[in-house]
Amino acid sequence: MQNALIPELAVTDCRHSLQFYCDILGFSVLYQRPEEGFAMLALGEAQLMIDQIDIGRTFGIDDEPLVYPHGRGVNLQIAVEKVTPMATALEAAGIALYLPLEDKWYRRGKFEIGQRQFVVPDPDGYLLRFFEPLGTRPGSRHY
Repeated sequence: MQNALIPELAVTDCRHSLQFYCDILGFSVLYQRPEEGFAMLALGEAQLMIDQIDIGRTFGIDDEPLVYPHGRGVNLQIAVEKVTPMATALEAAGIALYLPLEDKWYRRGKFEIGQRQFVVPDPDGYLLRFFEPLGTRPGSRHY
């Protein structure tokens, strides 16, 4: 079953992206078309596609080149069971986090929802926010 929303990321080097997503972060390849530089990836229930620029279909704006960092202003939030092992694997691979591991609480109505999270750029600069839920608690203010 596919998710209702699956982002497709234009990447400069499909093999390099596969190493990052699969070997370091633990994604698996659901299927791929190497001749197009394309792969469908999954991590738990999260899915995303990567597509190498100028091999398969590249979605760009007319003749403007896609430049690093890609996806400016967007971060993809991805739920996982545990974020600490992922952050440790990134550190071991020498990959710097954009936002270090933190516990963050967000107001949702009268409650707050907690997330242990970090943000890391992929090889093309797409920002990935991995989080594990910390539960809910009463909010500090009522609105």
